[in-house]
Amino acid sequence: MKIGILSYHFPPEPAFIPGSLAEELVARGHEVRVLTGFPDYPGGQVYPGWRQRWRYESRSDRLRVRRVPRYPVGDGSTGARMASYLSFAGSAAVVARRFLGGVDALYVFQLPATSFAAATVLRLLGRVPTVLHVQDVWPEDDAGGDGRWGARLAAAMSRTFRAADRVAVVAPSMRDLVVTAGADPDRVSVVLNWTDERIFHPAQPSPEARRLVRRDGRCVVMHAGTIGARQGLETAVRAAAALDRTMDLVLVGSGADERRVRGLADDLRAENVRFIERRSPVDMPDLYAAADYQLVMLRDVPELRGTVPGKLQAALSCAAPVVASAGGDTADLVERARAGLSCPPEDWASLADRFWLAATIPLPARTDMGRRGREAYLREMALPAGVDRIERLLYDVAGARATA
Repeated sequence: MKIGILSYHFPPEPAFIPGSLAEELVARGHEVRVLTGFPDYPGGQVYPGWRQRWRYESRSDRLRVRRVPRYPVGDGSTGARMASYLSFAGSAAVVARRFLGGVDALYVFQLPATSFAAATVLRLLGRVPTVLHVQDVWPEDDAGGDGRWGARLAAAMSRTFRAADRVAVVAPSMRDLVVTAGADPDRVSVVLNWTDERIFHPAQPSPEARRLVRRDGRCVVMHAGTIGARQGLETAVRAAAALDRTMDLVLVGSGADERRVRGLADDLRAENVRFIERRSPVDMPDLYAAADYQLVMLRDVPELRGTVPGKLQAALSCAAPVVASAGGDTADLVERARAGLSCPPEDWASLADRFWLAATIPLPARTDMGRRGREAYLREMALPAGVDRIERLLYDVAGARATA
């Protein structure tokens, strides 16, 4: 087939879902055209060595990537993000008919950031068979709490849900959310995300990673990733502070809430809470292996019960035991795989109890948790299985339109 991909992010950005999907579809004999922007994530500025311009296109074998200008996210303010989303939509509209016209099927990597562009491109291309792979249904977070922009994002997302031939969701409970937002329930399928398997796999910790992560023989629980509103890491800091002689909490990364989380750790005099600056993804399996558990946190928000953060797949693929402070599908996956411990979100006392229990579990049992988690990842979430499902949906929508 000739397959189009519309994605706000694409490699060299850390966008392994659309990037690895494009590579795998090409390897399976398809011709793939990707419409995306110039790389600026996560720093908010276009990468060094790149210059935004029109008529930028790269080609290799059966893969063509067309990049269009967009306003850089910059400081991440609501205005800058909305300007970036809208400018990407406008730029995509200029080239969509020429670049994506004639594809047999279109795959949309659906984030709130892609919503305006997706709605515009689907309107311009008319009856192109479309598979929408929904990653997120919480546009208010991307609107910085601005109700007006949140409503506009939600409306754009609803239009794409109704227009798409098939909608794939990344967690079972997300199905209800997209149906409520306008998707036809008969057109919704679950396709769990995979991780970047070239990076995230079991590893042995290096001496450098041990020195960075561990201070003594105490249990180490690590949170790697964004320190933001969705994670609610204040809960983890409070839980760790109650167990200052039992375990260490190591937070690797940065984000909008980092200053507040650091301030809380200082106020509580939580000397067992340590911060490590953001690291390259290629460094993370080494750091994972130096810790005893990976912490996956989501706030107690209805929309977040229907999502699975990417750090869970990364941890499972690395055979790292998990402590999940979350509800819905994230906790269900951990419990069903017997890959770690879970507790309700935003309940620091329950999380402190899980931390204490995690510290008492002997090493062989922790190793078994990690092994079971990796087996569950390979069985339910691995790249070949995910691409199989997406490819099948693309064939289905292309065939249905051809016979209509």
